[in-house]
Amino acid sequence: MDQHNDFSAELQHKALRFLTAGSVDDGKSTLIGRFLLDSRAILADQLDGLRAGGEAIDLARLTDGLEAEREQGITIDVAYRYFATPKRKFIIADAPGHEQYTRNMVTAAAGSDAAVVLVDVTKLDFARLELLPQTRRHSLLAHLLRVPAIVFAVNKLDAVADPRAAFTAVREQLESFAAEAGFTPAAIVPVSALRGDNVALASREWDWWSGPTLLQLLEQLPAAAEAADGALLLPVQYVARDEGGTGHQPRVFWGRIARGAVRAGDAVRVHGSGESARVVEVRHAGSTVDAAGVGQSAGLVLDRQLDVSRGDWLVGAGEAAGHAEFDATLAWLDSEPAVPGRKYWLRHGHRWIAARITAIEGRLDIHSLAEHPSEALAVNDIGRVRIQAQAALPLQRYADNRVAGALIVVDPASHRTSGALLVREVL
Repeated sequence: MDQHNDFSAELQHKALRFLTAGSVDDGKSTLIGRFLLDSRAILADQLDGLRAGGEAIDLARLTDGLEAEREQGITIDVAYRYFATPKRKFIIADAPGHEQYTRNMVTAAAGSDAAVVLVDVTKLDFARLELLPQTRRHSLLAHLLRVPAIVFAVNKLDAVADPRAAFTAVREQLESFAAEAGFTPAAIVPVSALRGDNVALASREWDWWSGPTLLQLLEQLPAAAEAADGALLLPVQYVARDEGGTGHQPRVFWGRIARGAVRAGDAVRVHGSGESARVVEVRHAGSTVDAAGVGQSAGLVLDRQLDVSRGDWLVGAGEAAGHAEFDATLAWLDSEPAVPGRKYWLRHGHRWIAARITAIEGRLDIHSLAEHPSEALAVNDIGRVRIQAQAALPLQRYADNRVAGALIVVDPASHRTSGALLVREVL
């Protein structure tokens, strides 16, 4: 359809959302500081404040905004920064490297178009080369969360005697790991975030590297988009009463379209009640439009007065009724282990629903990438589980749709975000 091409063209001009991930002190915050410095996104007074002791510039201080982060020299929460080049705009998420804050990395990855996973060569034993556990964990989580492009940045090569040999050895390890994990890296690039080699500007000393800089690579990556084909999926986020509209103050049901497209005249069904109606008006960005597609925020006016509220889904008339039981990948983020039989709250779209883990079918070993039997999942474990929800949900496989296939797990007693569920199969 023509509107699908229009939506695709719009997505090509979107800002690229990417996160930096990896182990502790791999240089993630420094890398972002280097992007901001070399793209001239730092004001003069900010630059003066970054000088530690009057001379050296501490680039990591640009993203370590919390007082505790500055005191400890670590990243605790996700820090978001913005910069632009003549070719593109960027939104960066600096994710913590500590295992204790893996949940923050998962939050950042869920909405990212790309992940830049840093590898610190100074921490590796080249006599028996193995990747660090958190490098493997963050890469696996980015892959499981369907981050479209995973880029490995081999950092601190300025600190080794033979940077070319070190990069070649690490690149072989990364390629082998990615092949075992089932994904292909978008690129593996050598960088020195502290010195600025191959980040935004090409290195003057690494004549052995003829590939693009990290910034050039990111400028070329596509923004993520869900499938435009298929029946409409729209999670209702907000219901507005249009006092200036025609008729008896029609209600407008707003949300971001998760799949498909909608135009006036289309038949839709309310997931939950099962009631059907026809769309009489589509709104986008304050105006009435002919159609709206995947990734766009849209407001729908229906030809009937139906009971629709935040948390409901508007779906295509031919969409399935929904599913209450499903198999999923569970990334567990809580210090209290996940156990079968316990009640949790799930958030799907904007709806909250009670559910139980009925079975833990396996736990992933991040070192061997093999699955082992397990009766519980501890903090930072990744496992395969079966879920029974209290009512049917309009679920999709996460591999097919990142919005309809993702759920958040919340502990009903502590109200902590305990895990992230990615639907594998509906039952």
